[in-house]
Amino acid sequence: MLVALTLLLSLAVPSLAGEAALDMAPASTAALRGVHFTGWTAGSTKARRRFLSEMKAAGFNAVAIALKDYDGKVFVKDIPLAGKTGAFVNAIPDLAGAVRDFKDQGVYTIARIAIFKDDHLARARPDLAVHFPDGRIWTNDNGTAWVDPYQKEVWDYAIEIASRAAVAGFEEIQYDYIRFPSDGKISQCRYSRKDHSAQTSAQALRDFLTLARARLKPMGVKLSICTFGLTTSVDNGMGIGQRLDQMAGLVDYVSPMMYPSHYAKGEYGLKNPNRQPYLTVHHGIKDALTRLGTRPEVLRPYLQDFSMGVRYTPAHVRAQIRAAEELGVQGWILWNAQNHYSWSSVQAGPMTKPEPEPAAAPRRKKARPEPETGADSFEPPPSPEAAPNPEVR
Repeated sequence: MLVALTLLLSLAVPSLAGEAALDMAPASTAALRGVHFTGWTAGSTKARRRFLSEMKAAGFNAVAIALKDYDGKVFVKDIPLAGKTGAFVNAIPDLAGAVRDFKDQGVYTIARIAIFKDDHLARARPDLAVHFPDGRIWTNDNGTAWVDPYQKEVWDYAIEIASRAAVAGFEEIQYDYIRFPSDGKISQCRYSRKDHSAQTSAQALRDFLTLARARLKPMGVKLSICTFGLTTSVDNGMGIGQRLDQMAGLVDYVSPMMYPSHYAKGEYGLKNPNRQPYLTVHHGIKDALTRLGTRPEVLRPYLQDFSMGVRYTPAHVRAQIRAAEELGVQGWILWNAQNHYSWSSVQAGPMTKPEPEPAAAPRRKKARPEPETGADSFEPPPSPEAAPNPEVR
């Protein structure tokens, strides 16, 4: 949907002059233009230096850094449970120093912590795992185990990491995988709460957020969550406990993962949402504003900057950004698992004016009829299909 300590200030990127740094910083977190970095990217002086330079040149002003990833690896030192289970990986040797490097450049810092999708902890501590009816550790279609979202020890673990992140200087804590499992033999999941239901699962997530807020807000950090993209358009929890309308009141920002590649064909009446990024994001955000009472400042979607089924270009990324900004949502974060970003997708100022449609990539064979794009004059034309990115949420 957070951590501690000191990185390499001596090798840090030279600080911008005061006014330049202020120019880059968001006037408010609602005007945030961010990207997601892995712990390895953030922890490498060379990579951090290069990305900071590219971010500054392109007009980005925020970064979400993975401090606990979806495989259960933790990039924060001195977390007892991570140490006991072997989850700690020293990807960011000097966390506080890394945070300083970003903040010195006027970059808003978000600590991203994955919670309940945690194969490592589930196998190291079976008492905290989701189980099959016969007592075996439950795994999804990919063989990944999850920890039980009802377990208070798991809650404390996620909050302790966040507390260390706040001490290290992060300005915001972002919880990801704050949900119940969504694929595999879900009917076979057995939790510590025997009366598990759609209602109890939604309540568990709210109870966790209530506890996290009580412990973290006094530390001066903002709190945000990542949710499935479709939570903006449905109100039944989607079987994973995510009720957007109920969770939004407990956090400062909500980040629906509105990747067009993750929407089924026919969703929102679109023939192929993956080929219609503007309309897909526009529909999703419009529904979210209805659900949240037209509060665009609360929304900060994750947008797709990777290819999965369709080769995405900067034009496809711009189309998503434009859809968000036209509806008053000024904050967003781009996602690419390998951190290969389309820096040219961002231009100075709001993207509310139409641009010429990008030329379709040349085809070696006679083109087939293009999918319908409706009345969407901003919609990038379909691009050749590409191999899917295997690491998307």
